Amino acid sequence: MKKHSIWAGGLCLMLLLASSAAAEKTATLSAEEKADGFVLLFNGKNLDGWQGSTSGYAVEDGVLRCIAKTGGKLFTEKEYADFTLRFEFKLTPGANNGVGLRAPLEGDPAFTGMEIQILDDTSDMYKNIKPYQRHGSVYGIVPAKPGHQKPVGEWNEQEITCRGNHVTIKLNGVTIVDADVKEAATPKPLDGREHPGLNRSKGFIGFLGHGHDVYFRNVRVKEL
Repeated sequence: MKKHSIWAGGLCLMLLLASSAAAEKTATLSAEEKADGFVLLFNGKNLDGWQGSTSGYAVEDGVLRCIAKTGGKLFTEKEYADFTLRFEFKLTPGANNGVGLRAPLEGDPAFTGMEIQILDDTSDMYKNIKPYQRHGSVYGIVPAKPGHQKPVGEWNEQEITCRGNHVTIKLNGVTIVDADVKEAATPKPLDGREHPGLNRSKGFIGFLGHGHDVYFRNVRVKEL
């Protein structure tokens, strides 16, 4: 019985160490990023520093998972004005999510703030979407250049920089959006909707789950 207890205890310790190692691997800053002022937004262990739909997301082996059929809006506890946001994401077939920028806690961030599409736009279910709905687009405002997303199930690297009205988005090292969002919305946005969020100078960063499994890791930010 004692041998069994020792073995079980050792196994639990090994699993704990493995989980801790995974969290460290998926929540890290390079030496260059540390020197440049980046900080982690997601610690790879829990949802400390986040608010909103915390029950719609789970932390699994250092990865933030948007849970299918739940998800919802998960926001930072802190507001951001000008910043560079970096993260990795992995999609499941037909998955849909978004990144809210300068958003308030109330309303639809696509209009009350800005929403950057996170989408498996290779899926047949999205074959009739508008260009401003493709992955990486500033929803309703600026279409992203297509064709730079990795196959579904692989990790992608994305970087979003907001400086004043200017938004730049890089996907796997390629610039897919580089635009002044207010100019792009003049005389009216591509979707014909009102976007009062374009007038906001700061707000919360968030993941905007639409009920599909989507995975995020290495989420970090630098205030400009």
